[in-house]
Amino acid sequence: MIANTKYKDTVFTTLFNNPDLLRELYCALEGITLPPDTPISINTLERALLMGMYNDISFTIGGKLVVLIEHQSTISPNMPLRLLMYLSAIYQKMTKEKDIYSEKPLSIPRPKFFVLYNGHAPYPDNVVLRLSKLYEDTEDLGIPKEEYSSTDLEVRIININEGRNAEIVKRCSKLREYSALVAKINEYKEETGNLDIAIEKAIKYCHKYDILKEYLEKYASEVLNMLYTEFNIDVAKEVWQEEAREKAHEEVFELLAQDSQKKKSKKLSNI
Repeated sequence: MIANTKYKDTVFTTLFNNPDLLRELYCALEGITLPPDTPISINTLERALLMGMYNDISFTIGGKLVVLIEHQSTISPNMPLRLLMYLSAIYQKMTKEKDIYSEKPLSIPRPKFFVLYNGHAPYPDNVVLRLSKLYEDTEDLGIPKEEYSSTDLEVRIININEGRNAEIVKRCSKLREYSALVAKINEYKEETGNLDIAIEKAIKYCHKYDILKEYLEKYASEVLNMLYTEFNIDVAKEVWQEEAREKAHEEVFELLAQDSQKKKSKKLSNI
């Protein structure tokens, strides 16, 4: 099977592209309970390339909290910086029609950041990464080192592999079922040595035992491509970046063509 590069989405992002499921997921991650009528507004940077990276899930809760969730099979220490860039783009969207130069303070939702990890490499149940850990040391300039900078960002990494963080996955049935699907794919891949066969066997297993059954039936024609992308994410990212570069070139040529046409029209109007 060759990964269909048309699909930028993955099983994880499409599975949780639902306000009710996002509310349940957030409550599970935080260990809290929100009223079922608490409004959830999805504002994911869909198919938008930002510095060669894609945003997985972003949503606001009651207009007061903006939550960014990334799903990763490998953890980069630069994740806080990436999420800062995503947050900046999201705030730009939220304040597009507002006057940021106004004398009145704007009201923006408070941010929360999560990374859900389900890779092969051993990883703790919970880890916190801080943006301030990426800052240059300024002590050689005679400036004292601060434990936490005035501009900081905290990202909570949560291991969602099957058998990890039991209380969290217990509170979110779809997260538990997704973890079971991934575990089965890994099990069958180890057994067969073939990712295509492993994915097909895992889907059959999930159908049989009513794991994500409704979702797998709904996305039957796309789910194989999405799963293949998820399990070959590094290759997929390279393809997506190349597509983004090609798109950028096309947009530049289009702008140049429009500019050339305007100049021609201006010359003709002056004759």
